[in-house]
This record gives sequence, C-alpha cells and structure tokens, in this order.
Amino acid sequence: MKRVLVLGCTGSIGKQTLDIIRSMKNEFTVAGLTCKSSRSELESLGREFNCPVSLYDQDGQEGLEKLINTCNADIAVNGIAGSSGLLPSLLVIRRGMDLALANKETVVMAWPLIKKEAELSKSRILPVDSEHSAIFNLTQKIGCENIDELLITASGGPFRNLTSEELKTVTLEDALKHPTWNMGKKITVDSASLANKGLEVIEAQRLFNFPTDKIKVIVHPESLVHSLVRTKDGMLYAQISNPDMRHPILGALKWPEYSYNYLEKFNLFDVKMSFYPPRLDDFPMLKYAYQCAEKGKSYTIAFNAANEVAVDYFIRKKCTFTEISQATSYVLENDFSQEADSFEMVFDSDKRARSLAEDFFQKKA
Repeated sequence: MKRVLVLGCTGSIGKQTLDIIRSMKNEFTVAGLTCKSSRSELESLGREFNCPVSLYDQDGQEGLEKLINTCNADIAVNGIAGSSGLLPSLLVIRRGMDLALANKETVVMAWPLIKKEAELSKSRILPVDSEHSAIFNLTQKIGCENIDELLITASGGPFRNLTSEELKTVTLEDALKHPTWNMGKKITVDSASLANKGLEVIEAQRLFNFPTDKIKVIVHPESLVHSLVRTKDGMLYAQISNPDMRHPILGALKWPEYSYNYLEKFNLFDVKMSFYPPRLDDFPMLKYAYQCAEKGKSYTIAFNAANEVAVDYFIRKKCTFTEISQATSYVLENDFSQEADSFEMVFDSDKRARSLAEDFFQKKA
C-alpha cells in the first residue's frame, strides 16, 4: 500500500489523483492533503480519506512543513499551479520522499538547486506533465544515449487557426475554451498563448539534459501523441494515449511498475491525427522561452514570473491577450544574467521580474 501526499488537492491534478486513489483502494491510500484556499472542500476531503490536511494560505510554510514531515507519505503529487509550487517541492525532497511533479515552475525556476537537493536526499523526481511523462518513459526504454531529438506535442489551444489580427481581440472566455483538456484557468491561458509549451521546453531541457536545438515543438490538435523521440538512426518513437491526465499521474505513482488499471485504453480505429509547425511570430511566448532556455542563468525565472503577472492581469480582464507576450518581452529586455546560486536568489529574481511586469502595466494604464 503506497501512501500518497496530494499537494493542491482541489485543482485539476489533485482531483484526478484522488480519483485514482478512490478507484485503486487496494494499492493507494491518502497520507495528507493540502490546498491554497478552499477550506470547506479541503475539510470534506480530509474526512473522506481520514487524513491530516493543511490550508496553505492560512497555515503558511510552518503548517505545510509540519504536514510533510509528519504524514509518513511514500510519494507526493505536486499539482500546485505556478511559482507557489516550488517551496512545497523543496520541502518534499528534503524529507526524502519521491516527488510526482506536475509543477513546471519547480524545474523552470530552480532545477540546479532542486536536483542537488534530490541527490542528497535520494528523492526520485517523476514527471507528471503528459509530455514529460511520455519522454521519461521513452528515454527509460530506449536510453538517452541513443536519442537525437525530443519532440514535444502541443494542442495549439483554442486560437491555433486565428490570424495575428484576430488574436488582438480574443477574450478570456475564448481562451478558456480548450479543445481537448480540462484544466485550471492559468494553465489554460498558457496553453492558448503557447507559454505553457515554452515552460515545457525549458523543463525538458533540464530534466533530460538536452540542448534546446534538439528539442522541437509540434502542434498536434488531437492531443493523442503526448511526445516523441527521434533516435540517432532517424526513427521516431511515440507515446500515445487518450488525453487523460490520470495516465501520467498513475504512471508516476506506480513507477517503475507497469500494471493493469481501470483507465480507458486507447483505440486506434477511427482516429485522425494531424501535425503542424508552431507559428512563433503569432505566438511569441514559445520563441521567448527558447531564448531564455538558451541563455539560462535567471532568464527562465524572469520568463515565468513575467508570464504569471501578465496572465493574472488577463484573467482579471485588465489587459489584452497579446499584451501577455508584450509584458514578457518588456521584462526580458532587462539583464537577468546572474546565476541563481541559492533559493534566496531565485526568489529575488522572481520578485524583480514581477516588479518589472507590474511596471509595464502601470505604464500602459
């Protein structure tokens, strides 16, 4: 029986993790639950699973750390959205438990530091993003030494076919109509702008130690192929499944075992698959992410922070969709060439980038 700590239990990843646990009671039990602010839902889930809970907004770091240190979990699923997921990842790793990681920002903001902490504590980091879960499984089977390229698929979001002029007038409601995935607001907007795919490029570069010119993005609207690898002999290998995040979550929970489960199997019949190159000029967030991945240093921190601030403005209907990329470009014009050698420096760079993004919107007001 594996004991699972669910960080961000009321979000999309958290809810799907709990669905797995409910459906596989002989294999998993809940060791603890956290969420940001949904007190009544958190307390209800705590009663259902008879486990300790922590409300992150109220209990703060002390309450979260106490829960992580006392819940006796074997593995934690981090489904927290945004930069606020970094600290919980660090606390989990320092405790020495395995981390099923859906929080991209942990890797984008502080991978060298996180990796070092994991090596010290012997904590295994298992990717939960469907794209990185696919690459992880393919590299485990094929071997990184045999792979020439990583190919990350992107749905293209709801605006895939819009012109640059049409993108200037899209609304929040339009952005939240994702064609294949049901996710939280922030990640859904990121999917529409391709910022999410940009974060995933940075994540892939770091998790799998591949140069950016060996990581390609392919728009695949059906979201059936989750990623591919090209081996040195030119062959392509893909992981294919229904667009259901429970597959990569369960894969991380069960790793390294592959076992029968209750999830729907993919049916090859009557399936259409299409693939297109991304339009970097119309969706520049992906282009900026590549540039930041190449520069390294603190540029990836700045990219993430600027995007978070801009998306928040968009969600509050205080800016246009295209101003998300404009704000990010404004922030990245500044110097972020300092190496973040400590978590304090990570948070300092994050704070500075956020201040610059706020400055952009204040000037626009």
